[in-house]
Amino acid sequence: MKRLDSRIISMILVLISVFAFSTGALAAPLAYALPIRGEIEPGLAAFVARGIQLAERNGGIVLLEINTFGGRVDAATEIKDLVLKADVPVIAYVSERAWSAGALIALSAPQIAMAPGSSIGAAEPRPMEEKTVSALKAEFESTAERWGRNRQLAAAMVDADVVVEGLVEKGKILTLSAQDALDWDMADMMTANTHELLTQLGYDNYEIINLTPHWAEQIARFLTNSTVSSLLLSLGFLGLIFEVASPGWGVPGTAGLAALFLFFGGRYVTGLVGLEGILLFIAGIILLVLEIAVIPGFGLAGILGLASVIGSIVLAFGDVQMALFSLSIAITVSAVAVVLLWNRFRQSRFWQRLVLSHRESPDVGYRAPADFTHLVGKRGTTVSPLRPAGTATIDGNRYDVVSEGGFVSTNSPVEVVLAEGTRLVVREVRVE
Repeated sequence: MKRLDSRIISMILVLISVFAFSTGALAAPLAYALPIRGEIEPGLAAFVARGIQLAERNGGIVLLEINTFGGRVDAATEIKDLVLKADVPVIAYVSERAWSAGALIALSAPQIAMAPGSSIGAAEPRPMEEKTVSALKAEFESTAERWGRNRQLAAAMVDADVVVEGLVEKGKILTLSAQDALDWDMADMMTANTHELLTQLGYDNYEIINLTPHWAEQIARFLTNSTVSSLLLSLGFLGLIFEVASPGWGVPGTAGLAALFLFFGGRYVTGLVGLEGILLFIAGIILLVLEIAVIPGFGLAGILGLASVIGSIVLAFGDVQMALFSLSIAITVSAVAVVLLWNRFRQSRFWQRLVLSHRESPDVGYRAPADFTHLVGKRGTTVSPLRPAGTATIDGNRYDVVSEGGFVSTNSPVEVVLAEGTRLVVREVRVE
C-alpha cells in the first residue's frame, strides 16, 4: 500500500513539472518598448538604463523606438555603452529619423529596422573641430564594426571628407533613407510598424510593455536639456545680481538660489555631478562674497572663487565646450542686466560697501588745503619772534612759519626756503 502511494505521488510531481515547463515554454516573451524621442540628453540615458535592467531581470527584449534629431554626444555615448553591454536582445526601430546622436544609438543595436520613409545619419558635430570630428568618427566606426556594418558609411555620417562612390561625394554628410540603409546593409529590415518587426524576427507570441519615463526621469530630462540648463544658470546669476542691487533679502535672491538648486539637482539625480561638484560651487560663491565684501582689492580669494565656480559648472555639464557655452550665455545675460540696472545697483547697500560715496566738495563747505609752493624764494618780515615757530608777513599777507635754524627776533628779514602743504620754512636773511 505504501509502495502504491509513493508511485502516485511521484506521478503527480512529474505531471506538475511537465505542466510548469510547458507553461514556461508557451509564455509570451516581454518586449520592453523604450521611446527615444526629442533631444538626446543625460536624463534619457537613465531611463534607457532602467528599461534594460527590467528586460534583463524578466528575460525580455528591448525595443528602442527612435525618432530624434539628435542631442548631446556624451548622453548618446552612454546609451550606446548600455546597449552594447546588455545581456538581452536589443532592437532599434527608426520610425521617422535617427539623426546625429540618434544615429549612434541606432548603430549600437545588434538589429536595426526602419520604417518606410525614415532616415539615419546627419551626425556632423558642432562645433566642427578636427579633434571633435575625429573622435566622433572613430566612435561611429567602432560601433558599426561591432555588428559587422560598413565602417566607411558610418564615418561618412560624421566626416564630410569621407567619400563613398555612388552614395555621397566629398563635402557632404551622409544621410541614408530606409531603402538605402537596407541596400547598403546598414539596416536589417524595413517594416511598417513594430508588430511587423517582431513577427519577422520570430516573436509571433509576445507581450509588449510600453515604458515611459516616470516623473523623476521626466523632471531630470527637462532640467538637463541644454536650453533649460543655460536658462537656469542665467536665472541663477540674474537672481543673485538683482538681490545684490536690492536692500535686504527678497524674491530675486530666493529665485536665483532655486534656479541654481534645480540646475545642480537635475544633474545630481542623473548622476552627472556628485556632491563634490555642488560643494565646489558653494565654496566658490563663498570665496567671491568674501573677496567682494570683506577682503579689500581682488586677490587670491577672488581667483579661487572664480575657478571653483567655473570648475563646478564644467563638472555639472560633463562637457567642457557645453559648459563654457552655457557659462558664456549666463555671463552675457548677467552683464546686460548689470548695465540695465547700473543706476539702481549704485544705490544698493552692497555697492556702498564696495565704494566710498562720501564726497568733501566745496558745495557742502569743504575746502582743499592751500598750496604755498609759490612763496618759495620770496622774502618777508617776522611779525613775532620765531622759537622756531611764529608769524611773518610775506607779500603783504600774514603766514604761520617755522625757522630753519634757531631763534629769530621780531622785524627780522626772512626768506621762504621750503613749502610743504601749509607749512612754510624760512631762513633769516643776514643784512651786511
